[in-house]
Amino acid sequence: MSSNISTVIIMRNIYSFYIDSFKLALQAVLAHKLRSFLTLIGIIIGVASVVVVGASIDGLNAYVVERISKVLGSNHFMIARMANVGHISEDEWDEMNRRNKRLEWDDLEWLQEQCTKCTEVGAQVNTSQDLKQEGQELFGTQIAGVTANMAEIEDKTIEEGRFLAPHETERASYSCVIGWDIREKFYPGVDPVGRVLKIRDVPFQIVGVEAKRGSMFGQSMDNHAYIPITTYGKLFGRRQSLQLHGKAPSRVHLNSTIEQARVALRNKHKLRGNEKDDFGLVDVEQANNQVDQFTGAIKGVVTPITFISLLVGGIVVMNIMLVSVTERTFEIGLRKAVGARRNQIMMQFLIESSLLSSFGGMLGLMLASGISWLISAATPVPMNITVFYALLSLIVSGSIGMIFGIYPAFKAARLDPIVALTKK
Repeated sequence: MSSNISTVIIMRNIYSFYIDSFKLALQAVLAHKLRSFLTLIGIIIGVASVVVVGASIDGLNAYVVERISKVLGSNHFMIARMANVGHISEDEWDEMNRRNKRLEWDDLEWLQEQCTKCTEVGAQVNTSQDLKQEGQELFGTQIAGVTANMAEIEDKTIEEGRFLAPHETERASYSCVIGWDIREKFYPGVDPVGRVLKIRDVPFQIVGVEAKRGSMFGQSMDNHAYIPITTYGKLFGRRQSLQLHGKAPSRVHLNSTIEQARVALRNKHKLRGNEKDDFGLVDVEQANNQVDQFTGAIKGVVTPITFISLLVGGIVVMNIMLVSVTERTFEIGLRKAVGARRNQIMMQFLIESSLLSSFGGMLGLMLASGISWLISAATPVPMNITVFYALLSLIVSGSIGMIFGIYPAFKAARLDPIVALTKK
């Protein structure tokens, strides 16, 4: 029973000590408001930099992934002669250019037959054209020859009208689906469905308008038109390599579906087990992983640089705490004279430096929130300060105060009370 009472008394004394130390630290900070604020500028800027940079990189990653999903759709993969394969050397690129074959119509038909896990298999081929319509011009329009099922493969959203129908591909009809830029340029304020768009001076009837997809890094994703792939061959020739597009039934089955399509095409091209693929393959997951690697590399380089300002802020905190020790020499001597131990004096100054830096962390977080709001309002990049970044700012700033407050606290704790009392 007596041991329990002793434990309670000890715990109460410890609690009372920390509460009193916190109160004394708060009084010391508030006693010199302007000096405390000027001391914290480095911490404020450092925390704001870390949080804004982190939120910017995460926002950029989310922005690019969302744009990729809009273009490619979900559970989608593409096989092409030369697909995006990440970072490769010039020699590797030249080797692939020599090895990889042009993909033909029979490759499409073979994949449609052999890829049983694919819910859809289609094809696309692209070129760039300048469009002219009633005295107006639109430059660099992407003309895509597509199979009718590309709308399902890439999860396209049709705002007006419809997408191309299978019979239009079979008959090589002169029908087209336009992007939002073409609609706004040539048909403002009117319904473009049923009207005529000239591509290479050949009239195409507009059957649909794709919903606006926006832009990526200032480059519009709406300056395009879709025409039947068979019509594309008549208009631009059939020597261009096809892009083969497939869709898996779900994200869970994406990798197995891609592997089945890959094996099927290797068999079609009579490749042995040790021979490399003579085609390129890219899917939504791979594209997203490349984005993650890219933004992760940026974060790994930029984030440590932002910590330099926190380091500078910590040095300033240490400097001001040393000044505080000098100013409060008599107070420290008096506390020691009435029984305060070294660890109590040291803890008081450590709490004071940590409290000071934590205030800086909170102010830095508020500044970061304002900057993030401005960036979100001025750009399409989303800025989301998560709970992780909020906690990180407070923990890091408090830790900076604790680390850089050790020496001033140690110096205060080692003062001789008799000498300190004579320096009033």
